[in-house]
Amino acid sequence: MDGSGDPNAARKAWLSVLAKADAATVAALWAKAGYEPAHEVLRAPEIGAVMVRGRAGAVGAPFNLGEMTVTRCSVRLASGEVGHGYVQGRAKDHAVQAALTDALMQTAEAPSVEAAIVAPLRDAAEARRATRAAKAAATKVDFFTMVRGED
Repeated sequence: MDGSGDPNAARKAWLSVLAKADAATVAALWAKAGYEPAHEVLRAPEIGAVMVRGRAGAVGAPFNLGEMTVTRCSVRLASGEVGHGYVQGRAKDHAVQAALTDALMQTAEAPSVEAAIVAPLRDAAEARRATRAAKAAATKVDFFTMVRGED
């Protein structure tokens, strides 16, 4: 499921990046970019929980792993675009910034917002993934059978 037939694939991708990003990093990127769009808060940031599901061995039957705290927010820009932000943890400012980023990514400012906020967050996530993969690869053991000459 690569989402190639999904018209919302790009939006899902940037929302995923925003949801998983560190709140301090998002705040720093917002401060650096200087975005202050006129907006109306449709749903004030509120903290709640979602059920996290897992699969044994990534292929088994799904089971409820537990709950995770999330914060959500919805905003409408003065130009009419609606943005939603769902983020991990209890960071209300992060949820507002994620919602504003989502809304701005639906406007003509999308390329500059992508370059200033989304791309650096995506690059940082990829760097974390690569570091984790390198650590895992360092512990990899290759098992092999030597031919003993009895055959």
